[in-house]
Amino acid sequence: MYSVTVYSTPNCQQCKMTYRALEAKGIAFEVVEVAENPAALEFITDELGYSRAPVVVVDQEPQNHWSGFRPDLVENLAKANAAA
Repeated sequence: MYSVTVYSTPNCQQCKMTYRALEAKGIAFEVVEVAENPAALEFITDELGYSRAPVVVVDQEPQNHWSGFRPDLVENLAKANAAA
């Protein structure tokens, strides 16, 4: 099973939708609030190049990450988890 981290901001509707989609597919995830964690904010902006939340990073595959609410990518991750 993949380890998933969701970098989030307060009151982010797309973040909440992403949580719900991951939960619906049975995918465990960790939430990192970037407003409270300057190192995490620097990681998603400087290293990954994103400027909006959520940012989802699949820890087993660091090249596998995305920004925004992407139900298609959540579905792909669920299929990959099922195959593993």
